[in-house]
Amino acid sequence: MQTDFYRIKRLPPYIFEEVNRLKAQARARGEDIIDFGMGNPDMPTPHHIVDKLIETVQDPKSHRYSASRGIKGLRKAFAGYYQRRFGVSLDPDSEVIAALGSKEGFANIAQAITAPGDVVLVPNPAYPIHSFGFILAGAAIRHVPANSPEEYLSRLSVAARHSVPKPIALVVNYPGNPTAQVVDLDFYKEVIAFAKKHEMWVLSDLAYADIYFGDKPPPSILEVEGAKDIAIEFQSLSKTYAMPGWRMGFAAGNKHLIGALTRIKSYLDYGAFTPVQVAAAAALNGPQDCVDEIRAIYKSRRDVLVSSMEKAGWRIPPPEASMFAWAPLPEKFREAGSMEFAKQLLVHAKVAVSPGIGFGEYGEGYVRVALVENEHRIRQAARNVKKFLSLGTNNAPADLADAK
Repeated sequence: MQTDFYRIKRLPPYIFEEVNRLKAQARARGEDIIDFGMGNPDMPTPHHIVDKLIETVQDPKSHRYSASRGIKGLRKAFAGYYQRRFGVSLDPDSEVIAALGSKEGFANIAQAITAPGDVVLVPNPAYPIHSFGFILAGAAIRHVPANSPEEYLSRLSVAARHSVPKPIALVVNYPGNPTAQVVDLDFYKEVIAFAKKHEMWVLSDLAYADIYFGDKPPPSILEVEGAKDIAIEFQSLSKTYAMPGWRMGFAAGNKHLIGALTRIKSYLDYGAFTPVQVAAAAALNGPQDCVDEIRAIYKSRRDVLVSSMEKAGWRIPPPEASMFAWAPLPEKFREAGSMEFAKQLLVHAKVAVSPGIGFGEYGEGYVRVALVENEHRIRQAARNVKKFLSLGTNNAPADLADAK
């Protein structure tokens, strides 16, 4: 019987698995690991959102199947958010759809619009679903170097010119995961102009729209005139309202793309649990001071991370947005690479980070540090890192930790 399944063959070994294995072994030995690896928000969901969930779940009618595209009140709340935040008008019935987190929405839009052999332009480094959603759908990925927004823009033309068949879509993600880079509206204007010239769809991931640290909030691509002709944008409540486990996100934009995603989802799910959707609407429509508080916590953690690690001998550029820092490897570890550095850091400093190579070949030379530990733990991590860096690069190989 065949067990070498086609789609599974298209997925490479999970590059974070080696670090995760070492982390699990260390914890099994009772070691305290300060974990900056996964972008899993640790803050409690605001009380008014939880209260709305509890109130709604008391009604037995809310226990029935929901709507895969989202209940109308939630879709109206999404549209209201876009109007307030970006000045963008959306039709809740044709230009908005709920998703089980932005990751699910991104994966399903790939299924909706992609035929086997289609080419999609994806930034590199990038959040894995930006590539693997399309790979699972049978597409061919052309990775476009994106160590800066300017590089990504400049390399798009080359990628489009040398792709056969011509690309059907391109992906943008700002504020970026893992890079934490930000862009202004002029960047999106160039993307829309390029995509229209080459007859491509644009898929924008804006999951970190409200986690920013400067005075100017990140823009939406849908603010560009004519963007709704070709663009769809994905957002998530996970970070904005500290709701990661609730699995609630949405997509907005071009009605044909929204319609295709709606059609796919109608075959796959009945939507999130109705009380979760009602609570999500309460998050969007309710008081927003909780968003300011969450943002302030991330900013404070960022500042402590940057300052304490610099004192430890590891300079990390302060990110302008997102819940991540994109940290160059300390000079003495650059030749060893991001995977080896992450393993050594875990074994000898008890600090977990994500190796940059896991986000694509152009992520090599970096690690991603998630701001998911409190300030006390961040300072402790810096003390551990300082001791580790003082040892030099002649530490025992990380795999030898099993023998301890």
